[in-house]
Amino acid sequence: MRIVHVAGGLMMALALAGCQRTSSMDSVNTQQNLTPLEAQPIGTVQSSQLPDPSTDTSQFPAKPTTDTAMATGTGVAGGAADAAAATALDVTKESMVGNWRVASGPSSCDMFLTLTNLGGGSRGGTRGCAGELTAMGSWEVAGKQVVLKDRAGNAIARLYKSADARFNGTTNSGQPVSLSR
Repeated sequence: MRIVHVAGGLMMALALAGCQRTSSMDSVNTQQNLTPLEAQPIGTVQSSQLPDPSTDTSQFPAKPTTDTAMATGTGVAGGAADAAAATALDVTKESMVGNWRVASGPSSCDMFLTLTNLGGGSRGGTRGCAGELTAMGSWEVAGKQVVLKDRAGNAIARLYKSADARFNGTTNSGQPVSLSR
């Protein structure tokens, strides 16, 4: 019985100790000397009329004329990309997820692809790559084509499935690229 009273008294003392006001907060100056900020000068503001977008087409490239030109990403039908597209195997996003070994020209590096959404594609990245592939930030599957994109969402390479766990294609500059596991 005596142990119960001692334990109860000890618990009560600890609870009351937590409620005490400490003097460490007394030294904090809550009345800081606040001075208002002065207004800063700004430059002059200019205005002008924007050109009508329906008449000014100089800033936009010409629309591709065929579906093949869109698939190759070159704007020109024909070439090795058409041959790769014609013989390409079916590909799914789920089959692309994971680690890949990348060969691009004389160098090789690693690529990791996820299903996490990032803008118009899925998040991906490279490690140890050179050239255009260093900017890779996302990817997507478009038909039988795998499109690698930079962090701004621009296509930097296009690949086609050539075998189980193997993809071949080129970067925008024409550098050959292959993925394998």
